[in-house]
Amino acid sequence: METLEHLIYDWNVQGEQPAKPARKVEFDDETLRDGLQSPSVTDPSIEDKLRIIHFMHAIGVDNADIGLPGAGPHVQRTVERIAREIVDQKLSVYPSAAGRTHENDIKPIIDISQRVGIAIEADLFIGSSPIRQFAEEWDLDWIIAQSAKAVRFATDNGIPVMYVTEDTTRATPEAIEKLYSAAIDAGAVRICIADTVGHATPWGTRNVVRFVRQLVDRLNPNVKVDWHGHQDRAMGIINCIAALEAGADRVHGCAAGIGERVGNTPIDLLMVNLKLMGWIDNDLTALPEYVNFVSQVTRVPLDDRYPVFGRDAFRTGTGVHAAAIIKAKKKGSEWLADRVYSGVPAGMFGLQQVIEVGPMCGLSNVIYWLAAHGYPQEEELAKDIFQLAKSTNRVLTDDEIRSTAERWKEKQMADGRWQMAKSES
Repeated sequence: METLEHLIYDWNVQGEQPAKPARKVEFDDETLRDGLQSPSVTDPSIEDKLRIIHFMHAIGVDNADIGLPGAGPHVQRTVERIAREIVDQKLSVYPSAAGRTHENDIKPIIDISQRVGIAIEADLFIGSSPIRQFAEEWDLDWIIAQSAKAVRFATDNGIPVMYVTEDTTRATPEAIEKLYSAAIDAGAVRICIADTVGHATPWGTRNVVRFVRQLVDRLNPNVKVDWHGHQDRAMGIINCIAALEAGADRVHGCAAGIGERVGNTPIDLLMVNLKLMGWIDNDLTALPEYVNFVSQVTRVPLDDRYPVFGRDAFRTGTGVHAAAIIKAKKKGSEWLADRVYSGVPAGMFGLQQVIEVGPMCGLSNVIYWLAAHGYPQEEELAKDIFQLAKSTNRVLTDDEIRSTAERWKEKQMADGRWQMAKSES
């Protein structure tokens, strides 16, 4: 059967384009830690957090930050329960836990790890930029010593460490080199470049990641490089792509982009883009349910216009758009119908195109709705609904259309014409 890919001329792959990374793209999902630091979220129940971990497993997330146990006994119980779920259910998601570069934050990670039976990665963070040093009254030599001591304490107790420099994208090259050198020398297996306040641009991201990649390859090529970005300038996704292109191994994000201030990189939309770019082959059909579930249990409403997973992402009430989709469907090609007016194929993510009836619709919208809901595509009925739609200032609900169709049906039945119209359809 002839494919239809030739119908799309793709400028995205003509001329300049980012090179697909030679290394596997890895994901660190921060929904259950950094995401829950948003002042707008409701902390989900432990049952909901366990379900979130299973969603991460379903979409192929490699690592999950499951909390900061140094915050107290309640968080420690939660982190242990989630880690135990990962072990008992043999989930592919590897657990990590955040902590300051202090033994008091590292000890609970060690204890939980030993009780559960998995070496939970310790994500140990400390500020690195001049502005943070000035505000905190920290000396760089003290930060280096504190970092090395903490990393060594964790690794000596069998805990792998990702060393995180907060505000890396505003730190000096000299500070970055000294901090990462000390952490790697102390045994860190990963280092994380953090765009903590969302300062970086894509070219800034490439600059710092290339600098760090060269440093790490010189010190210990086995150490992996992570990128953690925020959305303050709405560049989270493109910065992750730039980071991967420049040599990052793993990128971080949160479901629905929840997190401090305006949020973290939305890991769902990041995965969508990387899938469309051909950089990953994860099965992402569970993504819509994951994003909507996180929105529901954290009580952070998902905007109707949120790309791909928002209510309006694949809805159209415009006559011209709907007509094109309907014509594509009549050609017997779901591939065509899914792309003729959509830059993202809904079916790839377990979704579908939705044709609505409203003031901007055409008669084809109405006829499509009637067919989809088991009503005859009678001209008189279609025109009644069409006129109703044109008299409103919004999309009609299914119940409103159905009410009109049922009244028409009752009238036809009274006239003895319903069965005839139904059989002809």
